[in-house]
Amino acid sequence: MAERQPVRELLSFKGRTVLVTGASQGIGAGIARRFAEAGASVLAHYRSNEEAMASVISEIESRGGTIASASVELTDRERVTTLIEETRERFGSLDVLVNNAGMFPNAALIDMTEEQWRAMFAANLDTAMFCTQAAARDMKAHGGGAILNIASISGMNPAASHAHYNSSKAALIMFSQSAAQELGPYGIRVNTVSPGLIRRPGIEEAWPDGVERWQKASPLGSMGEPEDVADACLFLASSGARFITGANLVVDGGVLSSMIY
Repeated sequence: MAERQPVRELLSFKGRTVLVTGASQGIGAGIARRFAEAGASVLAHYRSNEEAMASVISEIESRGGTIASASVELTDRERVTTLIEETRERFGSLDVLVNNAGMFPNAALIDMTEEQWRAMFAANLDTAMFCTQAAARDMKAHGGGAILNIASISGMNPAASHAHYNSSKAALIMFSQSAAQELGPYGIRVNTVSPGLIRRPGIEEAWPDGVERWQKASPLGSMGEPEDVADACLFLASSGARFITGANLVVDGGVLSSMIY
């Protein structure tokens, strides 16, 4: 039997490289911060919010973390392949991919346009597929790795006016299981993290009734924080989860366990 890491080292990512997509704010920024704190070299992807990305980089570097950024349109398959190559060239490895980039606008089903439907799947599913495929090819050639896809509890319990979002996240969960099945023989683990309502600036003011309903439904009585999702990612990417693949870890404060009657 292979020698096990000491418990104190299980969540250490020293000498490892993590690529996080959609890392300029919110959950993605929280994930980038936590992996950097754990000693990883982080390549933080963003699409267009350069100012927000610069702020995240400054914060991580001020704490002694190692981070670089790249602006890439992830729906462009060729650019995704280049991003994976650049990650290895810059840091010498690609050990963990976190597919976090996506979108979640509201749209009533009866009024939803074809463009809205296709844009949602392009942002939430196509990007994850392109990144997973390119990263898996790299990881297969270099001994394995871990891939995490950020889905949502909406992929299991649909939210109103989110038919396109709910469907894209449900598809992402199944995509992750399919990828785990196919990539496991190459030493690549693929898991999903499905957050519930996670705090973001201004959410209480923008959606006060929704936040109140959430807090009443949650056994823990609160929204989550980006770090709650990030810590789940740390575990699933770590040696402590070496025998876990194809799993969907729900991070929702217990909302899905609440009674519906």
